[in-house]
Amino acid sequence: MKRKRLSVAVGAVAALATMLSLNGMAVGAPTASDTVDRSTAEYVISGIKTLANRSAVAETGAAVNYAEHGMMSVTATAAEAAKIRSLGFTVELDVPPQTAATEGEVNPQDFPPADSGFHNFAEMTAELNQAVTDHPGLISKQVIGRSYQNREIVAIKISDNVGVDENEPEVLFTHHQHAREHLTVEMALYLVRVLTDEYATTQRIKNIVDSREIWIVPDMNPDGGEYDISTGSYAGWRKNRQPNSGSSYIGTDMNRNWAYKWGCCGGSSGSTSSDTYRGPSAESSPEVKVVADFTRSRRINNVQQIKTHIDFHTFSELILWPMGYTYSNTSPELNAADEAVFRLLGQRMASTNGYTPEQASDLYITDGTIDDWMWASQGIWSYTYEMYPSSGGLSGFYPPDEQIGPQTTRIREAVLTFIEYSDCVRRINGGTCDGTPPPPGQVFENLNNVNIADNTTVFSNVVVSGLTGNAPTNLAVGVDIKHTYRGDLVIDLVAPDGSLYRLKNSSGSDSADNVIATYTVNASTEVANGTWQLRVQDVYSGDTGYIDAFRLTFP
Repeated sequence: MKRKRLSVAVGAVAALATMLSLNGMAVGAPTASDTVDRSTAEYVISGIKTLANRSAVAETGAAVNYAEHGMMSVTATAAEAAKIRSLGFTVELDVPPQTAATEGEVNPQDFPPADSGFHNFAEMTAELNQAVTDHPGLISKQVIGRSYQNREIVAIKISDNVGVDENEPEVLFTHHQHAREHLTVEMALYLVRVLTDEYATTQRIKNIVDSREIWIVPDMNPDGGEYDISTGSYAGWRKNRQPNSGSSYIGTDMNRNWAYKWGCCGGSSGSTSSDTYRGPSAESSPEVKVVADFTRSRRINNVQQIKTHIDFHTFSELILWPMGYTYSNTSPELNAADEAVFRLLGQRMASTNGYTPEQASDLYITDGTIDDWMWASQGIWSYTYEMYPSSGGLSGFYPPDEQIGPQTTRIREAVLTFIEYSDCVRRINGGTCDGTPPPPGQVFENLNNVNIADNTTVFSNVVVSGLTGNAPTNLAVGVDIKHTYRGDLVIDLVAPDGSLYRLKNSSGSDSADNVIATYTVNASTEVANGTWQLRVQDVYSGDTGYIDAFRLTFP
């Protein structure tokens, strides 16, 4: 039987708010007694055909929830909805059905009973504290600042020598900039569990934790999150809870408040009533400044220790990379080579979970965002994940708690791959990070995972085309295999005509993990074009793994 769920209460009250505001009444101006902000409503817009159409809608100040298949869902004030209509689009109120609470008592600052699997701020804090107690050698917690309403903003560190600042690549995950995007907090807690609870039993996790320093900021907007669930019905709240001087409207959109291209390009609003209000100045949101200051603090001897970053949001099932403020794939901050690296890693991660990879501005123009700031200001390879669901109106921000497990585990492989590449992201495109030039030549690769079970033979294929003549005497064969006992593996390169070139024999004394290497093969008797294969044989029982990448470089 399908359970009953509390619906989003904001839809019904927003319709009333819209009618009143059109009559010139000040509606939705929050006061101390307000429990739900009534200044905005949810709208579905049809007739959207181009990227320019989407950006024109975003430029009105409306907060875009999703955009696909010729439609958009936005949260907007009545004035913003009127602007969108004036552009020639069809704009309709999206009012979700309202269902009475029937599943037990509702507590202040808690989720509706039907969604009790989600963690409120106190429950999240308790779970993090328990993780520190359970794994004191792997995890630490530090308060890096406080929200406007004085709630703690914490950074969780996970590493094998957690009390030591080691010379290891650092990775940062941030969550919950937007109040109603509660699934992102669950993603943070899932990452903590995976990287600590599995350390002793999963070799791949141990390898990652032993070689990285991982930072997780699980809740950047605790005030907004608690406000969103404060009445037992979801408020549909997006911003933080910081008052705005001279206005009765509350809150700043934290992901329009970062200090790069702040307010530059029509990708945010200057109106305090808007869900995309960018604030009076960059980093005016205390929560944004806390995380920005923390990130800057990891610059040691003028070298940023954080190499990679993901900011989790909901929804639309997207993987986005900079730049968001311009339609151009390249810009003064992002050259063609690095754009290709962003794209390849984004595609690689998306291949594991079915998300859509694209540059942020392919969706619509935004400015003052965290990923643009991370890359342009700090040189950190930064992505935004838009989690489940793939589409929806305001209700899309509130998936049932039954989706917490499936949707967090769905991202597992992508995140682990991301952490593994964090030592040198340019590696994914054959580049280097030690100042040496990348190897010349044309690269053909297969980045799809191929699982290696015990006592099996598997293949990863690369199709080479567009070359003339034979392969070279120094064909570079890049192999990236994650395996818990590399001595079990026999590895061959198979030419298009079936000829075998042995790269590695099995050996009982070869007890290390993984095979990450580049082999040089004299393949000058082989025609270059055709299907080349990496053949991997697992010849013993007890250890397994997968082919992570297979790459051929023709000089």
